[in-house]
Order: sequence, then C-alpha cells, then structure tokens
Amino acid sequence: MTTNILPLLPIMIPFFAGIIMLFMGKRPIWHRVVSGISGLLMILSAVWLVLYIYRNGTIVTFLGDWVAPFGISIVIDMAAALLLLTTAIIAFLIVVYSFQSIGIEREKYFYYPMVLFMIAGVNGAFSTGDIFNMFVFFEVFLLASYVLITMGGTKIQLQEGFKYLLVNLISSNFFVLGLAYLYSVTGSLNMADIYLKLEDYDGNMVIITVLAVVFLFVFATKAGLFPLFFWLPGSYYAPPMPIIALFGALLTKVGVYAIARTYSLFFIENQAFTHQVLLLLALLTIITGSIGALAYTDMKKIIIYNILIAVGVIIVGFSLMDETGTIGAMYYLIHDMIIKAALFMLVGFIIYRTGESDSSRLGGLIRSHPVTGWMFLVAGFALAGVPPLSGFYGKLFIVQSAFGNDHYIAGLIVLLSSLAVLISVVRIFMNVFWRETPAAGSLRAIKSDKLLFSSIGLVIISVAFGLAADLLYPLFEMAALSFHDPATYAGYLTEVE
Repeated sequence: MTTNILPLLPIMIPFFAGIIMLFMGKRPIWHRVVSGISGLLMILSAVWLVLYIYRNGTIVTFLGDWVAPFGISIVIDMAAALLLLTTAIIAFLIVVYSFQSIGIEREKYFYYPMVLFMIAGVNGAFSTGDIFNMFVFFEVFLLASYVLITMGGTKIQLQEGFKYLLVNLISSNFFVLGLAYLYSVTGSLNMADIYLKLEDYDGNMVIITVLAVVFLFVFATKAGLFPLFFWLPGSYYAPPMPIIALFGALLTKVGVYAIARTYSLFFIENQAFTHQVLLLLALLTIITGSIGALAYTDMKKIIIYNILIAVGVIIVGFSLMDETGTIGAMYYLIHDMIIKAALFMLVGFIIYRTGESDSSRLGGLIRSHPVTGWMFLVAGFALAGVPPLSGFYGKLFIVQSAFGNDHYIAGLIVLLSSLAVLISVVRIFMNVFWRETPAAGSLRAIKSDKLLFSSIGLVIISVAFGLAADLLYPLFEMAALSFHDPATYAGYLTEVE
C-alpha cells in the first residue's frame, strides 16, 4: 500500500527542519530563516488539509505496507486538521516573536530546532490514529520541552524544570502502564480498532473503569486538570516569554485533546461514572483557576491561571458528550489556543518594555502604546467571552449543553468564570495602561516591531475568528462529529476491513 505523504507534512516539515538546523551549527540567523520558512510551509499544508477534509472527509494514510489495525496509521479528521492549522499559525508567529525576545545566546544553543521538534511532537499527537504512537509523540514534544524550559540555566528555570521533568516522567510511566492494560484487554493499539472491540466487550467493566482512571491521571497531568495542576503555575512562569506562550497555547491543549479522544472512543459504556468524574474535575479546575487569576497582580501568573479556567471550560464541553457541547468545546479550544498565545506575547512586550511583571507597579502605558493597550483590552474581552468575539461562541454552546443536560450548576460556574476572567484581565489593563504613571521607572528602548506584529496579528486573527464564527460553523460541526459520534472516526477501519 502506498503511503500518502501529504498528511505527514505537518510532522515531517518541523522535524526535518530541526535536523537541518542541528547540522548548521550555531548560526542563529540561518536558524531564523529556516524556522520561519518551515512555519509558513506548515500553515500552507494545514490549510490544504482543512480544505481537503471539508470536501472529502477524514484523510487516512498507513505507514509502510501494513494497513490498520496492524500498522501505524495517521488519521486526520476535521478536529485534528483545525488543531494542526492553529498550531502552525501560533508556531510561526511565536518564532517571529522570538527574533527580538529570546536572546542571541539561546538562539545559538539550538532554540529554534527545539521549538520545531516540539511542534513535530504536538502535530504527531493530534494526527496519530494509534494510541502507542500518541505516547511516542508525547515523548517527542516533552523531550524538546525539557530543553526549552531549562534553556538559559537560570536558578528558577532549573528548579521548575526539574519539577516539570519529574511530574512528566511519572505520568509517562503511567501512560505505558495504561497502554499495557489496554492492549491486554483489546489486543490492539489502533484507536479505531479499540473502539470497535470495546463496543462488543462483555468482560469485567471494572477493568475498563480502572483504565479510564489511569488515562485520566496521565492526561489530566499533561492538561493541568484539578488536582494535578500543581506543577503548572511555577513551571510555566520560569522560562522566557516566547516559551511560556508556546507552552501555554499548545502543551496543555494536547492533554485536553487526548482526554477528549480517548474518552469518546474507549470509555463510553460507563459514562455515569467516567464522564461525571471528568465534569466534576473540570468544574474544580475552573474554580481553582478563577481564584488564582483574581489573587495575583503579576501579569504572567494571571494569564497562567487563566489557562486552568480555559482547560476546565473545554473539558466541561467534552464531558457532556453531546453535539452542542462538543461543538462548543472545539470552538473554545481553538479560540483559547490563539488568544492565550496573543495575551502571553502582549504581556511579554509589556515586560520587555518596562522591566516589570507586576501590574500594580506600572501605569500610563496607554500614552506611549495606545494601539497595544486597546489590543490588549480586545484580547481580554475575547478571553472572557464578550460577544461577538471568539470566546463567546464556545461558551454559549457549552452552557446551552450544560443546561440542556440538567447540569445547571456546571453551566452557572462556566458563566461565572467569564466574570473572573474579565475582572482579572481588565485589572491588568487598568493598572498598566489606564492609570497615572508611577513616579519611579522608565521605559526601556527595545526593538519591538516583530513583537507587536506577532502579538497584534494573533489578536486580529482572534477577532476575525469571532466575526466569522457563523461562516466557520460547518467546519466545527464536522470537527465535533468524531467526539459525540465516535463511529464516524472508526469508519475508515470498517472500510479497510
């Protein structure tokens, strides 16, 4: 069987670009060129995938001469395609942002190859149709992230990097354990094949429930779900801002995607337990994130705790497992990836310009940077879900689904979280831009054209996404289908058989 190379491009482009840069040696200017071109090529390949899948349905390719379920399969449905496109756009703009922010020393020591290796792992996790290869791609992006989080060797980076490494090593070991048990039950590692076999499973359901708990532990740790988020605020605070933006926008979302994919395919027979536990943890995550976002004045910490709120909101949508909830979850997932990256980059610009991350010590920046200030406010409104911006539609569908399934408390918590998000980001805006300038402190002279191009560019993309939400609805309806109707995901396997 001939392997179709086109679905593999989102994985191959960053992977081979990273290898090329390693052979180039310490040549940061060439690294910038290669990584920038790679980002554009990833965007083009992802756009092609979205258009192809919209017209023709899920695209599947098998590596080598082995068809599924025996060989390795790459399965890209609309959900995966939208995630690949969003990842490509964010990766390209963060690479451009890094030209003026990461520093020449980190660039010399292979910052850009590590970024692209991480993107290759993330894209692979979104694309694979095999649960073992999801583990492999998790390890690929985690290995790159271990380098990125400690790159520079500052005390806080090494301290938090060790914690990050230890937590992920433990969760990866449990991932392997879960895979072994799953294989012993089903005799397969192909996700579509596992779904078909578990559909007719008549064995002990306790084993499946235990597997659900193991996989939830693994992916909740990666996603930062309550109570396994303890590592996230410190670890995400430590590295430079481009790396924080990359981690905050992408890494937790891979964990969210893995929960959604496995819980929609593997653990659908005992939803009264598995999905209710998932819903409860999601709500506790929202509450914890809201408390953290309101408790701090440090801009980085506020946006980091807003990651937890978003993770909880998305998981609420996926835990409901109906059409409305999963459409809302997909809308909010794509929205949050874009707007989190934008906000982290805007906060980074403020920190580079002022040398201060505590918003209570700043003020008056609206005079020197009016466009940046208003763009930050727009991004904050989008994050809070103010209509007609991009965050509104996802929350609307999720709340509708919660109320429709009689989960009134869940719907109310999601709505109240919008208020917490709004207060936290508007407080940054009022402190940093609107109030009078503090007596002490002056602005640093920095090159900022690429910083503002990337951050404001993402805000504009977010606004366009919100305004075009109705136009894009067929894509998100198609993306949600494989979650609330998993038989559509497994359809390619029945065709092969």
